[in-house]
Amino acid sequence: MTEQPQPFRDPQLPFAQRVDDLLQRLTLDERIAMLHQFAPAVDRLGLGAFRTGQEALHGVAWMGPATVFPQAVGLGATWNDELVRRIGEAVGNEVRAKRAEDDRVGLNVWAPTVNLLRNPLWGRGEEGYSEDAGLTSAIAVAYTRGLRGDHPLYWRTAPVLKHWLAHNNETDRDTSSSSVRPRVLHEYDLKAFRDAVRAGAVAGVMPAYNLVNGRPNHVSPLLSQHLRAWTDRSLVVCSDAGAPSNLVDSEHYFDTHEEATAAALRAGVDSFTDHGQDSGIMTGRIRGALENGLLDEHDIDTAVRRLLELRFALGEFDPDLDPYAKTADFDTEDHRALALEAAEQAVVLLKNDGLLPLDPAAGQTVAVVGLLADACKLDWYSGTLIHRSTPLDGLRERFGAEHVVHAEGVDLVRLKCAEGWLRIPAADAGQEPVRGAEGALDPALLAGRTDLPPLTCGDTPSELALTDWGNGVITLREPAGRYLSVAEDGYVRASADEPGGWIVQETFRWEAVEGHAGGHRLLHVGTGRYVSVAADGVKVAAPGEEISGTPQAAGTVFEIEIAERGEDAVARAAAAADVVIVVAGNDPHINGRETEDRTTLDLPAQQERLWRAAHAANPRTVLAVTSAYPYALTDAAATLPALLWTAHGGQAAGTALARVLAGDVSPAGRLPQTWYTSDAELPGLLDYDIIGSRQTYLYYEGAPLYPFGHGLSYSDFAYSALSAEQDGDLLRVSLTVTNTGAVPADEVPQLYVRAVAPSVVRPLRQLAGHRRLHLAPGAAERVDFLLPVTGLGHWDVAHGRWSVEPGAYEIQAGASSADIRIITVVTLDGEPAGPRPVLTRGLEAADYDEQLGTAIVDRAKTDGDAVTAVADTNELLYRGCDFAAGVREAEVLAAGEGTVLITAGGTTVTVPVAATDGPYDFRTVRAQLTASGTGDLRITLRGSVRLARITFTGAGE
Repeated sequence: MTEQPQPFRDPQLPFAQRVDDLLQRLTLDERIAMLHQFAPAVDRLGLGAFRTGQEALHGVAWMGPATVFPQAVGLGATWNDELVRRIGEAVGNEVRAKRAEDDRVGLNVWAPTVNLLRNPLWGRGEEGYSEDAGLTSAIAVAYTRGLRGDHPLYWRTAPVLKHWLAHNNETDRDTSSSSVRPRVLHEYDLKAFRDAVRAGAVAGVMPAYNLVNGRPNHVSPLLSQHLRAWTDRSLVVCSDAGAPSNLVDSEHYFDTHEEATAAALRAGVDSFTDHGQDSGIMTGRIRGALENGLLDEHDIDTAVRRLLELRFALGEFDPDLDPYAKTADFDTEDHRALALEAAEQAVVLLKNDGLLPLDPAAGQTVAVVGLLADACKLDWYSGTLIHRSTPLDGLRERFGAEHVVHAEGVDLVRLKCAEGWLRIPAADAGQEPVRGAEGALDPALLAGRTDLPPLTCGDTPSELALTDWGNGVITLREPAGRYLSVAEDGYVRASADEPGGWIVQETFRWEAVEGHAGGHRLLHVGTGRYVSVAADGVKVAAPGEEISGTPQAAGTVFEIEIAERGEDAVARAAAAADVVIVVAGNDPHINGRETEDRTTLDLPAQQERLWRAAHAANPRTVLAVTSAYPYALTDAAATLPALLWTAHGGQAAGTALARVLAGDVSPAGRLPQTWYTSDAELPGLLDYDIIGSRQTYLYYEGAPLYPFGHGLSYSDFAYSALSAEQDGDLLRVSLTVTNTGAVPADEVPQLYVRAVAPSVVRPLRQLAGHRRLHLAPGAAERVDFLLPVTGLGHWDVAHGRWSVEPGAYEIQAGASSADIRIITVVTLDGEPAGPRPVLTRGLEAADYDEQLGTAIVDRAKTDGDAVTAVADTNELLYRGCDFAAGVREAEVLAAGEGTVLITAGGTTVTVPVAATDGPYDFRTVRAQLTASGTGDLRITLRGSVRLARITFTGAGE
């Protein structure tokens, strides 16, 4: 007789039934253990170990060599959904292939990032796709579909969207609260997640470190109220690393870790990423919460069920049926071609006065200069390069090495101190692998090299290449070798191939020393300690340690001798060439990355000097910016004949740039975010109210340097025959795009909508659709769009619902948000929203139309919003309040202590709020208020009062 398999092993049964069977076989301790990121094996049932989390933002990351595609913001710049789907498929296949060789590689991938790029100073802007929620969601849908695969039951990988929710600052990221009004929440932040989840290729989300409206994202009620209401499919919520502990340790939101863990689990967090691979601390907290009655077994089973459903979908229990189990596609010819195609499509031509494209057959000399001219930069979420192409490599290959000259533009310096000249001892560098090549579950733990001798001082100087990355941060490097770095033993060595690591050990700052003319101390940024010369080598000392009898705080004083300024070398190369390509930009590990926001849009001064020197020597100068974020290139845009931008383009970046410059590919990348002219145009980094502060292309009323959607071509295109008609709940929109130029090229027609006469502030225009086309000269294509009518609506705070107002809407088509070529108008029927029915609905404090000097805070630790003042001058404005025949009393629900000033009908009423028992002790206070008809209501808050709600009593009641 054949032994029947356990039901959870029976592939003939539905997943849900199999999960039920397995769940009831697990002991309580086994179930609790599954709630940590690193879930142990259950040997008695034949279950293997499982971990959530594999970084795969633009290729397999942290696990050694992999195909490296352009940064996420570069994928956003392609505006090409189908291309990004193919990239997701390639990345998913490489995850599977690497998993077959290394079981540390996980199939639950933490990608993509769908946080919106509302402020270009955000340090992690490189990880997102766009400032527009619709474009972000479209690219995310494409990437997750590729990662997921198309099998109805089994998933290639299980993508998790990051980071829920309203997360755009690294400054105080685990303690700051994003004040997000209901309209911004529904129309902007939720939208980026919602459409991707509804598309069905998302396995879950990761909450962000920050708080939203005073409540940590890891205990957000929005996880159940919105996220899990968007789909019938089970979704896994994975905490961000260390965030569960932050609920107590940094945020002080809960008194004990047991309370915090219970609250997160009950809010919807299923997998706890905390304390690395040591699961004991988190599982101990869960047990403690269970013993104290803060949780019950149902809460634990709900989370475990979701995790098991994920594991079943990944084929863990059906290896013979899993269609992706034997995937071996890794670094294939197709993947390499796809990386090149993506890098080409990500290039944005910002300006061209006719200098581009260049003709490789003309025999002209091309100078390739700048700090990134011979660089192929990676970021924190990159894999290790198998192939590498720099702009210099690409141009030499395309134009011929004999026609290309190069100058990096670094300053060559020598450093002298009392002990002599700083020098790098000769050493056999060996074949030490590139940092990260071996892969690591936590690359933050990778250590620097200690096998090389530390720097010393002596009679003979070593020349160093100095790069100033801005904000006072420099790197020092052998001119053709390694960067100065500090390892765990504190010694300074020339040992790093590139700056990198969770804490970068290759960056320094100069500090002028009072009383020493020309003297500077060298501060090591990673340790916060000064560089000093000791008998056994140059080092940074531990606190309190003395070097050469001098307290470490003093540090060694160095004098800087400049052997050559970078701009002089650039000028020589430029003068000797027919055309100059200046490659400028950032290093993704310095001045703008995870944990560090930027402080300015300005290009670093050293790089400003380089393009100016190049242009002065040769007016035929092109600026090619390779960066993770926008710059304010106002002077360059006014001076230079041509500018391009691309994100760090991965392994094929240099080849792609050369092919665009040579005209092999007509550029058709489009800006996924607005490029502003200066810092003065930006709101505060922590200002999340894009409506109130008129942020992003949706509301910004100024003239940016380059608008959202901008990008030029080597060809010309005409737009014609735009039509739009309503078909039930859809708008059918069509237009014709014609290549009227002389070269085959891609074009990206963009469709925008605008409410003509809205009753509230609405976007100046909003992206409703896009398509990337390839057209031969003279060719035309009819492009069709289906727009849900609901997409023309907004969140109606007066009635607490989504609303599409009746009236006229412009349908605009063009080449960017500021280059609209053709417009038509549709008129929608319906019932007007009408005034605020305050007598029947009351007034939620957070449902304002405009505000000044306030912030939304949490009404309770589980749910609800209130509003408090953050400035003496503050106001909440509620337009069109319908008081009908009249009101005689207002009932204020508030906590804290202070006063609430209510102005309506020309009268101001002061409502005193006596001190309550803490910020969550909301009490009702009544005051006489006389108003009638329809009019605005204004509120001013004094003291620490937190206003939740106002209700009104009619005059006849």
